[in-house]
Amino acid sequence: MKQLINVSISDFKLIFRDASLRIFLLLPGLIYLVVNLFLPWLASRFEGVDEYVAYVLVVATLETTQMFGFIYSMVLIEEKETEVAKVYGVLPVSKTGFVLSRLIIPCLITIIITWILLIIQPFYTLSLYASLWFSILAGFTVPIYTLGIAVLSKNKMEGLVWIKVFNILVVIPIVAFFVPDSFTFLFGIFPTYWFFQGLNSLIEGATFFWYLLAGFVYFMLLLIVTARRFSKVHFA
Repeated sequence: MKQLINVSISDFKLIFRDASLRIFLLLPGLIYLVVNLFLPWLASRFEGVDEYVAYVLVVATLETTQMFGFIYSMVLIEEKETEVAKVYGVLPVSKTGFVLSRLIIPCLITIIITWILLIIQPFYTLSLYASLWFSILAGFTVPIYTLGIAVLSKNKMEGLVWIKVFNILVVIPIVAFFVPDSFTFLFGIFPTYWFFQGLNSLIEGATFFWYLLAGFVYFMLLLIVTARRFSKVHFA
């Protein structure tokens, strides 16, 4: 446990030392400003914007998870490049548990940031409990995003390319809201589709439980697969 705490402290020191990572800590604040100030102003000035507010909020909610996803994927790739990962590999702890433990704190911070965003946004009155469940689901994207990029990338340059790919994969299910109903479920192959559809149902006051449940099952399976793959390749 002491080693895990030391590694977590080391991770945060690295983040605050590196200006290219530190700048991403501002991302949630920027999203808060857009949702709470810019979007209301835009909706008050231009007709028709109201129709798209829910979609913007759905995407903005998940974008808050990108901060730690990007930061920690870069941290893990740097470990791989400098071969520090091999040192961690000889620690007397479960490799999967070791990695997931390091991601618990950023995951919890992401959940809190997402929950606050859903609570304070000025457009809808959402259930605190339902908002919390969707915030927890959004938090799952941090370890999946981070481990997936770290597994696929040999260096930071490849990592930046995969980050762009992952960013597209995360938001592309929003297209499902603008296609005929018969094509909507084709986007179900993307895990964030279930988050988008569920949160939009919550906003509209419709049934969201099955979307939420499907999202948790899908995210959990992805987390197990990526964590196992990561533990095999990262420390070798």
